[in-house]
Amino acid sequence: MEKSGYVYIMASGRNGTLYLGVTSDLVKRVHEHRTDAVEGFTSRYGCKTLVWFEVHDRIDGAIVREKQMKEWRRAWKLREIEATNPDWNDLFPSLI
Repeated sequence: MEKSGYVYIMASGRNGTLYLGVTSDLVKRVHEHRTDAVEGFTSRYGCKTLVWFEVHDRIDGAIVREKQMKEWRRAWKLREIEATNPDWNDLFPSLI
């Protein structure tokens, strides 16, 4: 059985630093970002707010989408966020 996957964007604040990632367990991964459980980009730049995510039936589909989006310009990512989350609300509470 294939795992589902998620592509997600964490932000340091409205129009702040963005982090684009992929995971098979969104709740766990966002919690890791929020608590600085793993040192790296999100802990260094304070990207603790989940502002956008997309669900995929299969993890390999999510990986393909993440690779595509990593090639995007910042303005395109901002438009993607604003289309579904214009107030840049933290979406993490809605997951748990």
